[in-house]
Amino acid sequence: MPKMKSKKGAVKRFKVKKSGLVKRGTAFRSHILSKVDGKHHRQMRSAKYLNASDANKMKDMIV
Repeated sequence: MPKMKSKKGAVKRFKVKKSGLVKRGTAFRSHILSKVDGKHHRQMRSAKYLNASDANKMKDMIV
């Protein structure tokens, strides 16, 4: 049986940390950020992580 291929779109967007958490980016960061509240703009810089149920699905896609 052939090897399972990873989903390349998922590989580019998500990273698995050593702790098992799946790191993700923040949406709505590309342009027209002058309309965004300063507090929300700062919060978008920090790393976000998937919850456990979504992380398990994503790990299957990545590996």
